[in-house]
Amino acid sequence: MRTIPAGEFKARCLRVMEEVKKYRTAVVITKKGRPVAKLVPPDAPATDVFGCMAGTARIVGDIEAPVLTAEAWKAMGRGAAGRQARRPRARRASR
Repeated sequence: MRTIPAGEFKARCLRVMEEVKKYRTAVVITKKGRPVAKLVPPDAPATDVFGCMAGTARIVGDIEAPVLTAEAWKAMGRGAAGRQARRPRARRASR
């Protein structure tokens, strides 16, 4: 960590700030040999999860059209509500 007097920091402020940014090292600013301030590089910006995948997907075809036709749906044994058609259960013989 580098130490610099306040008068020198005042004269070279912009240069010292660029060095802190470039080399990512802190600088302690002193007055009469006592530390009064510390110039540190900023933290790296946090990446936001929201929107990180924007523009990576592509829609192909009609997304509103049904996947199965009504005939194919009925052929699968589905009822009007979309449930599997129930079959009657076999009864157990009582003991």
